[in-house]
This record gives sequence, C-alpha cells and structure tokens, in this order.
Amino acid sequence: MATPKIMLTGDRPTGRLHIGHYVGSLRRRVELQNQGDFDKMFVFIADAQALTDNTDNPEKVRQNVIEVALDYLACGLDPEKVTIFIQSQIPELCELAFYFQNLVTVSRLQRNPTVKTEIGMRGFEGSIPVGFFTYPVSQAADIAAFRANVVPVGEDQRPMIEQATEIVRRFNHIYGDTLIEPNIMLPDNQACMRLPGIDGKAKMSKSLGNCIYLSETAEEMGKKVKVMYTDPTHLSVNDPGHVEGNTVFTYLDAFCRDEHFGLYLPDYANLDEMKAHYMRGGLGDVKCKKFLEKVLNETLEPIRARRLEFQKDIPAIYDMLRRGCEDARAVAADTLADVRRAMKINYFDDEALIAEQVKRFAQD
Repeated sequence: MATPKIMLTGDRPTGRLHIGHYVGSLRRRVELQNQGDFDKMFVFIADAQALTDNTDNPEKVRQNVIEVALDYLACGLDPEKVTIFIQSQIPELCELAFYFQNLVTVSRLQRNPTVKTEIGMRGFEGSIPVGFFTYPVSQAADIAAFRANVVPVGEDQRPMIEQATEIVRRFNHIYGDTLIEPNIMLPDNQACMRLPGIDGKAKMSKSLGNCIYLSETAEEMGKKVKVMYTDPTHLSVNDPGHVEGNTVFTYLDAFCRDEHFGLYLPDYANLDEMKAHYMRGGLGDVKCKKFLEKVLNETLEPIRARRLEFQKDIPAIYDMLRRGCEDARAVAADTLADVRRAMKINYFDDEALIAEQVKRFAQD
C-alpha cells in the first residue's frame, strides 16, 4: 500500500506576511493545493512557537493570528482543500515535543545554523529562553504529528528539516518504525530561496523592518520600492551597473515574467535584455524601480482585494480556524496513540500488559 502524500508547513504570527513568505512558500502552497496531488495538506499558524521569543507580549501574537489567516485566504489557500489550524490548540504537539527532547542533545541544537542565526538576530546569546532554543524539536513534532513527508519551506529552513529527519529517524530506531521521515521542498526559483529585504540585507524580516507586506496599499508599497537598495557604484545612468546583489533585480528575478515587458516596459523582450542594458550602462535605477513597482502591483492587487473581502466577516474566519483545529487534533491524536504504543506508555489500552500483570501477581 502506497504511503499517503501529506504536506505540512506554517508561519509564525509575529506580524503580517510579506512577499518573502509569498515567493518562498505561500505561492507554492497554492499551486500544490490546486494540483491536487496530495492526500492531505496542513498549514498552521505557529502561535506557540511565536511565544518563545514574545513571552512578554502575548497580545502581539494573539492579534496576528487573524492577520496570518487573512493572508492565507487572500493568497488563495482554500480551507476546503487545506486544513488550516492554530498550533497551540493541538496539545498533542506539546506531548510529542516533550518525548522528542530526549532524542536530541544540547550540542546538536547549538550546531543548528538556523538556531544560531536566529539567536544572534534577537540578541539572545547571553540568555537564551529554553523554548526558543528547542524550537527545532517543536518543529519536528509538528511535522511528525501529521505524518508529513513533504515540507515546503525556504532555504533558511533546510537545517530545521534535516534536524526533524534526524529526530524521527532516531525515534524509529529506538521504538520501531512508527513515524514518517519528512522531505524538504524548496522554491523552484533560485531568487525565491531567500528574498532579501528592501535594504539589501540577506533576509527579509519583520524584526528588521525591511519588508514589503502582502496587505500593503499600492502607495505604501511604491514608497518602499523607491528607496530600495540597488548598486552603490551605479551613480549615474551611463555608469555600468551590477545586477548581482542588486535588490531590484533580485525581486524581478522572483516576480517578473516575459509578458510583463510587453505590458509595462516594451523596450525589452525579457529580463535578460534589461539586465544586459543595465550592466553596460544607460539604464537608470528609477526606470528599473518603476517597472518593478508595476510588476509587484500586478501580483499583489488581487491579494489585497481578496483580503478586503475576507475582512468583512471575521467571525467566519475564526469558525474556519476552529474547524481546522478540530480536524488537525484528530489526526495528531491518532499519531500520539501510535507513539505511546511504540514507547510502551499506553498503560490503559494495552490489554496484553494488563493480562501479563494479572498472571504475574497471581503467581506471587
């Protein structure tokens, strides 16, 4: 019997989602949903994980759960095809994470590149919250609880999926073949692997304030494009320019299609021609940014419009999330039942154990 094809991925509700989330994972999720190749798809709002570095500001997390849900629906996720749920409402995830903690060492967590980067970004070097430090374990539990074998994420999450695979493999080695090993699914466009911030920093991040949000107005987005980092050596239009490390061209790599040139910049047939002109000189940054603004608006305008429609009935969004949590919890509970059996801590439904103990004590 073939193994079911199950996808799981999610986002932390620490703010609205941005275009880095969109090209890194969200756009792909919608495509996969519409292809219909998966037996089950789970997308969750990781509020419990968000609290690991927002302990003193739970209201921030609470308010952003609905923001993320709206972004999901606006981007095209369909709750009839995808189970959308809230992490904290599935207590089985905490139980599985607790068991998983015994399968990984402190030194292994310390070597996780993603953990090291995130700790540095948040200034936690001297005093790391345990929950934040162990979030790779929690993430492994999220994946394993739903038996997900496909996890679409950005390149920066590769170490996390590798660690989840190690934990699942170790569990199966000790307790028997019980859980499914996950496989990472990366963006198929190299520029989407890790979209930089508008300031040219390596990663677009809410905490760094260098994002373009999916729900921004066209005017707000346009202001950010105007100040976007380009090539500091391209001082005048006639100067030869560099496209590598130039945020404008990185974004065009992620969003631009050949047909955009016919619509908005007929001087060129495709992006390669535009890049060639920029590199030999004669193409100004302002013109490039105006083109990028039009390309981004074409992508984001339908998302903005759908979001405004969904915002008209917020109780319906919470009802959708409640139903998703009920469905997700049932699946996680089934997995936890298998885990308890494998670990031999299913005391009350193990009839063989009870019969064995009856026989044992009858002989005394």
